[in-house]
Amino acid sequence: MKHTIKALALAVTAVVFLSCGKKTETYPMFWTWLEDLPDIDMESAFTHMEEAGLDAVMLHAASIEDYEKDVEIARRHGIKVYAWVWTLNPPRQERAQMLEEHPDWFSVNRLGQSVVDFKAYVNSYKFLCPALPEVREYLRDKVQAICDVDGVEGICLDYCRLIDCVLPISLAYNYKLTQDTEVFPEYDFGYHPAMIEKFMQQYGYDPRELDDPSRDGNWREFRCEQVTEVANIMCDVAHKAGKKVTASPFAAIGLDKFMVYQDFAKWDLDMVHPMAYTDFYTMDASFAYDATLSNYLGKGGKTTLMCGVDTELGGDPEDIFDKMDAAFRAGAQGISLYTIEGLDPAGLRARFKLYADSLRAVRAAGKLPEAPAVAPSLDPFENPTLMAVIERNMQRMIANGAIHERSVNGMIKDDLSVTYPALELGEYELVFENDRLRTYRVTDAASGKTLDLLLIVYGDIISGWDLRLVE
Repeated sequence: MKHTIKALALAVTAVVFLSCGKKTETYPMFWTWLEDLPDIDMESAFTHMEEAGLDAVMLHAASIEDYEKDVEIARRHGIKVYAWVWTLNPPRQERAQMLEEHPDWFSVNRLGQSVVDFKAYVNSYKFLCPALPEVREYLRDKVQAICDVDGVEGICLDYCRLIDCVLPISLAYNYKLTQDTEVFPEYDFGYHPAMIEKFMQQYGYDPRELDDPSRDGNWREFRCEQVTEVANIMCDVAHKAGKKVTASPFAAIGLDKFMVYQDFAKWDLDMVHPMAYTDFYTMDASFAYDATLSNYLGKGGKTTLMCGVDTELGGDPEDIFDKMDAAFRAGAQGISLYTIEGLDPAGLRARFKLYADSLRAVRAAGKLPEAPAVAPSLDPFENPTLMAVIERNMQRMIANGAIHERSVNGMIKDDLSVTYPALELGEYELVFENDRLRTYRVTDAASGKTLDLLLIVYGDIISGWDLRLVE
């Protein structure tokens, strides 16, 4: 029961001595994402949400009729429904027909390859070109239809971006890629003729003629702006319908711009749920803190900041409490879970409800933590929890030779019952640094092996690491 005790302690101490957070409009505090699929028992899914003390769901349904049915189920369980809208990546129910009828709507990479024919990581990545008027009209109509459903509180924008030009460093191993922070042309999207023409009209040159278009500020900002324009069109439709708008962007401001050409700080959102999925990035709860703090300091005052945390992406589901504690300390006003299924272990939903109820009481008293005004550190040695994870994996690598495999997060799951020989590390030496990557070299005297520690630093936070033996 240690996590329940810890969570309740956070609530009590917050009431006693933490400074009062700024007053914001009160939105649901504990959320999850859910897709209504044929094999999902929606009554059971909403029962589990209620058991866990969740307030709201970002729900994707295949049809307006399904939304209407699900809203009624959710109402019986006290759950608010926001429509989870798949935007520039059409949902599976629409994708095949759109590929057949509108192949010219889809995104193109730097090599001139359309996703109609080119597989970018997975078959489901069939993103649309945000510059096309036809695409914008399609999204406007989709949002309007959903907003007409009685009982839908608002919408959540997802996949409102381009395809990942760079993956989280561990996840890249699933595709046999060593990207580090290099933008490979086959994964660098946004080169649809409509995008190029629009850019050239504005700036007077063709980005394809540059040695490295990924480093051209105008071209990067332009692609972000096209996505922002699409996002704000949908926000405007929803707001005119009297609905609230949230979004599920990448983990942090800056990181989103580099990895997927988002700039969600410029979107007209009421709330935002950045996906600070720790098991995709640094594998420890401190990433939820760093990402949330970076967002808190950079988002401006009009958007209520939530934090999306993972429960089923390779880590221990019990870690959810540490992740939530970290996010709240950094200024989050609420939490969203990916997903409720990660709370299946015995008793976990009940303990989560104790946590949720205690934090709702803290918020009602106006005593949620005020985020510090100091930006997250890019010095890994100031982050003992991160270094503990890294050095544990150094032990694993020295003993077993590998820490990566094809898995949900690209990592071989750590068996914490295994004890490895202690490290005898010398000094870490910084051997390489640029605006995207830092590499430290260190030798373990006990084994005689030297390792390079790679840290991903774009977006003004440490957003990933890797270890490589030096031959």
